[in-house]
Formats: sequence, C-alpha cells, structure tokens
Amino acid sequence: MTDRYLTITMQSDWKGALRAMAKVANADTYQGEVLNFESPGHFFGQLTEKRWEIVRAAQGKGELSVRELARAVGRDVKRVHEDVVILAELGLLERTEGGGLICPYSSMHIDMYMKAA
Repeated sequence: MTDRYLTITMQSDWKGALRAMAKVANADTYQGEVLNFESPGHFFGQLTEKRWEIVRAAQGKGELSVRELARAVGRDVKRVHEDVVILAELGLLERTEGGGLICPYSSMHIDMYMKAA
C-alpha cells in the first residue's frame, strides 16, 4: 500500500476547498488527503499542542492503545482518551479492528497563508 499523507489547509471558502478536493479525488494516482479548517482560530482550537503531541507519538508506531499513548506523552489516560476522540473525528487517528489506534499518515503538511488585510 502507498504511504498516506495529509495536507491541512485553512480556507474560509469551503466550497472552493470542496472543489479542490474533488479534483484530487478524481485523479488517477493517489494525491494525498486534505483536512480543511475555515480559520486559523478553528484550526488551533481543534489541534492544540497536547493533541499534536499525541499525533506525533502515534505517527509511525503502528497500533497503540490509549494507555500506551498516555504513557508516551506523560499524561492522564482519561484526558488522552478525550483528545483521542477528537483526533479520531478529525481523521488524524484511526481505530483498528482490535480497538487500538493508529496514525495512518507517514507525513503531514500544514498549508497556512496569512497576509495583511
């Protein structure tokens, strides 16, 4: 299987982002996956520093339990579980058939552009 990779974008024009994703989906070869946020505020509200730490701890490690992730990041299992639920909803972590978690992406890119109003 091909390595999966993710591009995280920030576009307030959700229709434009959807059109761009449709072009990628219709390509003959794998073009990666896209996760779009409407604003930097929404991005930073969902992907906090502690959640990024969980993603980085899971990336490339194969299947892990919530307890193993909590140990890896030095945090309480309950709080890590709460963050894992959000990360799974966003698609940054995936549940396995065995009940564990994996980070399916070998690489991630954040595409953020800011300019003066």
